[in-house]
Amino acid sequence: MKRGKVLIVDDEINITELIAVNLEEEFDVIICYNGLEAVDIASKEIPDIILLDIMLPGIDGFEVCRKIRNNKSTSEIPIIMLTVKREEKDKVQGLKLGADDYITKPFSINELLARIDAVLRRVASKSHIDENRNNDIIQIGDIEIDNNKYEVKKKGIIIELTLREFKLLQTLIKHKGQLVSREVLLKEVWGYNNAGDSRTLDVHIRKLRKKLEDNDKFPQYIETVRGLGYMIKG
Repeated sequence: MKRGKVLIVDDEINITELIAVNLEEEFDVIICYNGLEAVDIASKEIPDIILLDIMLPGIDGFEVCRKIRNNKSTSEIPIIMLTVKREEKDKVQGLKLGADDYITKPFSINELLARIDAVLRRVASKSHIDENRNNDIIQIGDIEIDNNKYEVKKKGIIIELTLREFKLLQTLIKHKGQLVSREVLLKEVWGYNNAGDSRTLDVHIRKLRKKLEDNDKFPQYIETVRGLGYMIKG
């Protein structure tokens, strides 16, 4: 089961291909070679993490980072900057703009994988829904949600969810038994309120059903209220 989606932004084809080959078993990989395109792709795909070079055509990585952080729909996406720039001022600038980590080239794949894991763990620990802090474990049917460990089990077996999928499940559980509109889900999970952007929400719901339901064609837990939104039963 894939852990999520990663966007690699670098104009050096050999580097992007090397990274992609080493990540594609664990992540869905998107590759981009241009700064302006990276901003557009990030807002459409909402990846779980971005690996961002600084020296790019179009606009540089610093400006890409600034635009992503200033967009409500992408502001919380973790970013690791990859660059040949070794001066402290460049690292400080990247971190001040909102990068979560900074790796100088050349780097080993093992170091990159370790940095990705560390960043995703930090993001997961910060993304807990406040209302569930005192409800560490929630049971719905044969599904167990551990908000402390950020873990979901079905019949005692761990189900691998991406960060977005887990946050989506948490939001539905918070409103258990109630209709949750598309607008509310987009605002609480993605940080923006625009029903016209609901395609991403529908894709995440389908993926969540495939992982949680015995038969996603006849869902037991996540119900669609056509034209309005979703609700979780149990």
